[in-house]
Amino acid sequence: MRILVANANTTEAITGLCAAAARAAASPGTEILPATPRFGPAVISSRAENIVAGHALLELLATHAGQVDAVLLAVSHDTALEAARQIMPCPVVGMTEAACLTACLAGGRFGLVTFGGTETYRERIAQHGLSVRLVGLTGIDATPQDAVRDPEDVARRLQSAIARLATEGADSVVLGGAALAGMAPKLQPHSPVPLLDGIACGVRLLEMLVALGLPKPGLGSFAAPRGREVGGVDPALAALFRGG
Repeated sequence: MRILVANANTTEAITGLCAAAARAAASPGTEILPATPRFGPAVISSRAENIVAGHALLELLATHAGQVDAVLLAVSHDTALEAARQIMPCPVVGMTEAACLTACLAGGRFGLVTFGGTETYRERIAQHGLSVRLVGLTGIDATPQDAVRDPEDVARRLQSAIARLATEGADSVVLGGAALAGMAPKLQPHSPVPLLDGIACGVRLLEMLVALGLPKPGLGSFAAPRGREVGGVDPALAALFRGG
């Protein structure tokens, strides 16, 4: 089984973190293929950057269509998830989607801790239909770049935020942010509740989906596009719109 771990920003260090976390979670025989887009924001921190990253991500995925068995979006905003799920011929899962769905199996309600602002996560969790299961969101005073440069300091900040969410009633806590990939095992011994890494959860969910062999929808909004002409994009992406 080949799983494409697709970053949506151009920071190779984050791609590397996600790939390492994916390989640690993968079953024997599952190959992890990391990929970084050729253009777009270094780190997605605004709605506008997320739109640009979505275009870059779709082009990246299109170049791998038919060559991988599944796709994990290694971006905590689940950037372009619905579009990717429509155009790709294989299962596609977003890392935050995967962690939040797994959290619902680990307990009644969950929290999420991330970097800085939290509103886009609140909106994304609502889009996944999970707002009623959410206890709260906490943004620590740090950046994804800080997690790469000084993971120990970021870990201390995360531990405090996790403890607060647990006190507020969270039965588990999602680590929101691709730069936090692989950090859950280091933090878990100090946490009173289970911690969920979206990369690890996503890899395991994709292995399940591939094993189930579910067909792609032939009707509805997630059916693959056919006969659509889109100009000025990568030829591989244009081909997917045409149904090639």
